[in-house]
Amino acid sequence: MKALTWQGKRDVRVETVPDPRIEEPTDAIIRVTSSGLCGSDLHLYEVLTPFMTPGDILGHEPMGIVEEVGAAVPDLQVGDRVVVPFQIACGNCWMCLTGLPTQCETTQVTAEGMGAALFGYTRLYGAVPGAQAEYLRVPQAQYGPIKVPEGPADDRFVYLSDVLPTAWQAVAYAEVPKGGSVAVLGLGPIGDMACRIAQVQGAGRVFGVDLVPERLRRAKARGVETFDLRSFDDEKELVEAIRDQTDGRGPDAVIDAVGTEAHGSAAARMVQNASALLPRKISGPMAERFSVDRLAALYTAIELVRRGGTISLSGVYGGMADPMPMLTLFDKQVQMRMGQANVRRWSDEIIPYLTDEDPLGVDDFATHRVPLDEAPEAYDMFQKKRDGAVKVLMKP
Repeated sequence: MKALTWQGKRDVRVETVPDPRIEEPTDAIIRVTSSGLCGSDLHLYEVLTPFMTPGDILGHEPMGIVEEVGAAVPDLQVGDRVVVPFQIACGNCWMCLTGLPTQCETTQVTAEGMGAALFGYTRLYGAVPGAQAEYLRVPQAQYGPIKVPEGPADDRFVYLSDVLPTAWQAVAYAEVPKGGSVAVLGLGPIGDMACRIAQVQGAGRVFGVDLVPERLRRAKARGVETFDLRSFDDEKELVEAIRDQTDGRGPDAVIDAVGTEAHGSAAARMVQNASALLPRKISGPMAERFSVDRLAALYTAIELVRRGGTISLSGVYGGMADPMPMLTLFDKQVQMRMGQANVRRWSDEIIPYLTDEDPLGVDDFATHRVPLDEAPEAYDMFQKKRDGAVKVLMKP
């Protein structure tokens, strides 16, 4: 089959690789019909290279048709149309039953000290072959795949794999009071969708911050009060501008949908780039102990949120030696929640919104749809924010 493989920093290639096969009775094989390109895929493309191996198959946002089912998968049949969550979880362990499938005790990558295995996402998360491919082996298929009906285009459902539950959890963790205010830093796919979810769940005011014109226009068109980073000389001006809209206090909640590749963190960017150039035997151990993030967005969130408010982190961070302003966090009595989205925890709540009325705008959420053969160009376009790229879907 064809699959997109990682070969080095900013080097991904479509290659022919062996077809996946059933390896455990809880496996299924799906023929991928759509697969998303995620902002966190860009972390592999750019800054998490010490944890990658040439030939790794990328991608973790798939849906498709079931082609083969293991003997211990009672609820799936060949021909079923399914969305596959990005994490791999059993559904039966204590963590899964507590609503934390990202911490699944069956698939935890204990050798790396990490949580549940993820599709297409570094050796830290099990080096499981990913979904930007023609076919995908799905472990723990007795729990993971979400059946969806025939009829609507893939766009209606594919975001259940990651974008929708990640944004849903971001808003849930933000605990925005009814009629309250929330600021979303970063209007990429997750930030954009988080704005939409906050609106349908009753937030009174939703502020969106970015510096990409197309993303700002897209959010503004849906009623988000947007702030263009390029219009401010520094973070303090931005913070004051939003505080002026919230009686001088700041928003009740801030969602950081940017993560480790924030703009405005030049020193951390230099360290990240340097580590990516080291030999893999050196860069991997160094990154595990001394990696740093670009924390500009998180520092802004801490400064911006009102006293007693909540910060919700959905942007991916991977640093192990990051300085945190603990005095400010403590003094402001800030609550903070974070983590990978627990897809099956939220999927049943989200599905009622995936109707013909399309309140979340999923049907036209993608800005680009490309064949798998054009995936390398799509990565370059998305990483450089060219051509108005906000969300890219690949069609194997």
